[in-house]
Amino acid sequence: MTERTVLTGARVVLPTGVAEGGRVTIEGDRIAEDAPREAKELDLTGHWIVPGFVDIHVHGGGGASFSAGSAEEALTAIRTHRARGTTTIVASTVTGDLDDLARQAATLAELTEQGDLAGIHFEGPFISAHRCGAHQPELLRDPDPADVRKLVDAARGAARMMTLAPELPGGLESVRLLAEHGVIAAVGHTDSTYEATLEAIEAGATVATHLFNAMPSLLHRAPGPIAALLEDERVTVELINDGTHLHPAALQLAFHQAGADRVAFITDAMGAAGMSDGMYPLGPMRVEVKDGVARIADGPTAGSIAGSTLTLDTAFKRAVTIDRLPVEDAVRALSTTPARLLGLSDRIGTIEPGKDADLVVLDEAFGLVGVMRKGEWLVKPEVR
Repeated sequence: MTERTVLTGARVVLPTGVAEGGRVTIEGDRIAEDAPREAKELDLTGHWIVPGFVDIHVHGGGGASFSAGSAEEALTAIRTHRARGTTTIVASTVTGDLDDLARQAATLAELTEQGDLAGIHFEGPFISAHRCGAHQPELLRDPDPADVRKLVDAARGAARMMTLAPELPGGLESVRLLAEHGVIAAVGHTDSTYEATLEAIEAGATVATHLFNAMPSLLHRAPGPIAALLEDERVTVELINDGTHLHPAALQLAFHQAGADRVAFITDAMGAAGMSDGMYPLGPMRVEVKDGVARIADGPTAGSIAGSTLTLDTAFKRAVTIDRLPVEDAVRALSTTPARLLGLSDRIGTIEPGKDADLVVLDEAFGLVGVMRKGEWLVKPEVR
């Protein structure tokens, strides 16, 4: 008979709210209905239990990068983020030569087929040179639908999202192509106007890549893409909650306008996540991390912020202790909303019977003390 474990005594964040002194029953790799039956018990009184985190935009971690084209490096990055509560990961690439990206996609597709990843996010090369950020300018290109299709095909069904600038030639056609193939079209690294962004949304774009970053600012006579993306209920907005990418007021604005059901916290982490300061690769570029902030080290984009060193346990803690978001809203932004966006809400994103036993255990101060993925403790809570 499958082993049964009951986690008791914690505050459990359920879809219906917080259950004080709740019970979560684990049977094999799933959450089970609580029933009077012999089971091991783990008393987690004084702790929180929340669903495993879901990161739809992450480039690497633990000194490794998803853009390296190496399964070994990808697994290092996966393990780094899993140990910090991210039980579901979409691997993000960075702008490169199309053939190189196709080769990277083949490696990441294999890891997706094995269940290590939830898919691939292509960030670039179909983005604006005016808002390229940490992407190499000379490798950028217009989003020709044939090139877009080449990357989607290379991913062998694992392509989940592609970030592009819809104002570029071929942009709207590429958005339509992605939508037709079940791939999320995300507006980002864009110089788009308000009106052009509305056109992209009508064409099928449903995500704002790291809202506020790498796009025109919100101005009262030229509201740009930010206003268009925030106001449309079909769009989910990514936010990087590391204290560097966003002022707290910008985060509050996004939550006030979009609501927790349309916000997905992401890390946008590069290889330095979980590591110390120093020099790291990001695709073909070199990145210097100083005081935990990653910036391009040289070349025409030197000094640009180059992703983050964030992990989602830190984003969660910051959300509830600094940004003062309700715990339930933080759970939606880190788990429920991104799971729904990926079409995986029947398996992950909430604590409910029948779903994968993907759980994060936090102490009273919201520090991570335990991570369970599919019923297996990756980080086992040390409790008295």
